[in-house]
Amino acid sequence: MNPTITAAEIARLAGVGRAAVSNWRKRHPDFPAPVGGTAASPEFDLIQVEQWLRDQGKLADQSTADRLWRRLAPAGESPAAALAAVGAVLLARQRGQRPRALAPYLKPLLPDLDALVDEHGPQGAFDELWQRFSAPGPARTFATPDDLADLMVALAEVGGGTVLDPATGSGALLRAAVRAGCTTAYGQELDEDLARLAGLWLALREVPGEVQIGDSLRADAFAGHSFDAVLCHPPFGATNWGDEELGHDPRWIVGTTPRTEPELAWAQHALARLRTGGHAVLLMPPTVASRRAGRRIRAELLRRGALRAVIALPPGVAAPHGVPLHLWVLRRPAPDAPPPARTLLVDAAEGDLAATAPRILAAWRAFHTDPEAEEPGFARAVPVIELLDEEVDLTPARRQPAVEGRTAEHLVRTRDRLAALVGDLSALMPQVTPAPPGPEGEFLTVAELARSGALHLIGPIRAASTETGEPAGEGLPVLTVSDVLAGEPPSGHDDGGLGQQIRLAVGDVVVPMVARQLTARVVTAEGALLGRNLYLLRPNPAALDPWFLAGQLRTTTNERQASSLSGTLRFDIRRAQVRRLPLEEQRAQGEAFRRLNAFESAIRQAATLGAELVQLTADGLARGTIRSADEPA
Repeated sequence: MNPTITAAEIARLAGVGRAAVSNWRKRHPDFPAPVGGTAASPEFDLIQVEQWLRDQGKLADQSTADRLWRRLAPAGESPAAALAAVGAVLLARQRGQRPRALAPYLKPLLPDLDALVDEHGPQGAFDELWQRFSAPGPARTFATPDDLADLMVALAEVGGGTVLDPATGSGALLRAAVRAGCTTAYGQELDEDLARLAGLWLALREVPGEVQIGDSLRADAFAGHSFDAVLCHPPFGATNWGDEELGHDPRWIVGTTPRTEPELAWAQHALARLRTGGHAVLLMPPTVASRRAGRRIRAELLRRGALRAVIALPPGVAAPHGVPLHLWVLRRPAPDAPPPARTLLVDAAEGDLAATAPRILAAWRAFHTDPEAEEPGFARAVPVIELLDEEVDLTPARRQPAVEGRTAEHLVRTRDRLAALVGDLSALMPQVTPAPPGPEGEFLTVAELARSGALHLIGPIRAASTETGEPAGEGLPVLTVSDVLAGEPPSGHDDGGLGQQIRLAVGDVVVPMVARQLTARVVTAEGALLGRNLYLLRPNPAALDPWFLAGQLRTTTNERQASSLSGTLRFDIRRAQVRRLPLEEQRAQGEAFRRLNAFESAIRQAATLGAELVQLTADGLARGTIRSADEPA
């Protein structure tokens, strides 16, 4: 049975409104008839609809991977099950074996699968489909984002060691560990399809290890084993995790875990699976650091020297995105070693992870070298005796002293900068007038422009595999998705994780593959590398003006046209449309887009300075270091 598609999904597929699909059904007798659903919400055969749209010239060019995934995802019991079924076929091909009996829904997809293997090989084909499977969306809350996974791996120092993830999910932490050079990767996951996916990823790369199916707390598949590092993004807030049957489990090294503290059960499980001296890094809800029920466990972790750091992260790094999550770093102490006198608390809740991750790692490494190293307002090595108070509250922000450097002079400088910026806004504001009525003009897709030679489309590049990763990019900065969205200079660095070394040139246009809205930026300085999950459009200067191209791409029409079928935040920039204009007219319009970009940047900077001024003023008034001009002297 072929996969089906709703009318709303047909509209997104064709880049039109829902009303257009209704008109097609009425005006075209050959439009495919519904094959399911209801009269109010009919479903259509996806393959028939694609063929009809293609015959009508209404379907933008699709890559082989996009076409295959669009048909594959709804065909199985779940997208994970469908991808696992394909992964098993690809693994058999890589090993030169005959695949087992195919699921019926896979047989009509084999031509596209064969074409994808011809393009990328079995491992690369799986990666292409994996990228589409793991794109952010409502059904992807189980995935740990790559940037966060890489930070957790760096804190655990997994290079050259064995790694366990007892709540593997789809394997994001194990993939990060492999990128960092672990020798063997093990995992356990309750969801059978996700466990199969994670295991297939490892097998396709011939990474030693295995992923077992099951509940790590109730049925530990690795009892009696120890590992150099444990990484874990446990399920949050579980109410039925087995506390009654596990009341006297030998893994409870520091005491029986209370029923209302499931995350602390995962922390003790991770600690029990570590070799002496090994590190575990767990992603935790912030309430675990302060809930009263967990005071005794937190205190014992501190007394025994097992809890080495608690790191508050910026909001939005992982689901639930509105909560500023914490990282806990645990270490398995030697039985006869005296417990450390201090624990590191890092408050990195402001900003974004791309900017704060290097500071977090630097603070952690400095703490290793000097247990009293501190960065006021950000990282503090707190005496354990100070933490062992009545609450044993490990929330980093509550243990940071006030930063004394925020003086009245700083406030005045911020106010003056904001006033100057606001004064310039009227000059930067776009000056436009209505255009006279006329024909809308001709539009070309990015794919058509690339075929004609008007631009060169590169990327998005993938993470380097363990076999094909190129050496680090000579210390060059890396332009990240966060940099593009914020309009900031390149802030990333290449640690060998880039699948290709692509140097950016002035006039390049970069577009994030995944974002909350379609964003295009023009590169104005060379010397950086293209980061992951970014498209690079390199215009032919004889045919396209870069500022004109960037402005044309970021329209709301293109946001609909290029967005994925699933309605998530993934864009296929090849489907975006650009108006055909002579080069001179492009340059004139490009200059208007450039000025609009400058205005947008000034507005963003004014908002940042305004928020800083409000906070500085509130802090100063509360501490008495400044006073209102209305107050009596």
